[in-house]
Amino acid sequence: MPAELRAGVDVVVIMLHGPYGEDGTIQGLLELADVPYVGAGVCASAVGMDKATMKAVFSAHGLPIVEYTVVLRREWRERPEQVLRRIREVTGFPCFVKPSNLGSSVGISRVSDAAALPAALDEAARHDRKIVIERAVNHRREVEVSVLGNDAPEASLPGEITYDADWYDYATKYAEGQARITVPAPIGAALTERVREIAVAAFRAIDAAGMARVDFFIEGDRVILNEINTIPGFTSTSAYARLWEASGLSYGALIERLIGLALERHRDTRTSG
Repeated sequence: MPAELRAGVDVVVIMLHGPYGEDGTIQGLLELADVPYVGAGVCASAVGMDKATMKAVFSAHGLPIVEYTVVLRREWRERPEQVLRRIREVTGFPCFVKPSNLGSSVGISRVSDAAALPAALDEAARHDRKIVIERAVNHRREVEVSVLGNDAPEASLPGEITYDADWYDYATKYAEGQARITVPAPIGAALTERVREIAVAAFRAIDAAGMARVDFFIEGDRVILNEINTIPGFTSTSAYARLWEASGLSYGALIERLIGLALERHRDTRTSG
């Protein structure tokens, strides 16, 4: 970044999703340019983007995740029978097949039986060399929590996402009126406290900063951590700001907090204490 441009920039608010925007790439560029930016750093961004690595980190921290396995594109092409057998044993059916490093449900398939599995693996392999297969959580409720902060993160009230589609695919996420959010989520005090605690734990586990949205499944009384998004959406249908507004923090105040956290993190990472 040219010095004259850098001199005129106080803080960068990154609103880029997917590869090169959410995976630590642009964050690394801004680090090299010594420019403060909103959100997670290079490492946390990369971990939050890569579903396989994210799950490994969550597992290492003892956080509750669904049964899953990871398959490489080359492994699928060279040893398909072994891959199919492992998926049947680890996740069973129904399951979800996902590219490890994409967002917004791109390349994801819900697989009901073994016959549909090869096509789903081929589709995921078109998008990434690494594929994540997860057990589908049946009779689930889907809940999201917004997290805000750096070293002392706070969790918003949770919101419950409901929709009429079979699962939360791209069209359901982004088409107006397809998905509905109820805040606070009507899940009772105990589950509310539990998802908020796990949301903060997930944020800390990947060493996130600034902001993140943490997504959950609730299966009966069991809370299952699905994923963390280090750059949550800020569209009219997105949950992140709406959850904070319902928790008492207005949109304007939220943006001010995010800018302040970016400046705080920039100072902290450039001083020895």
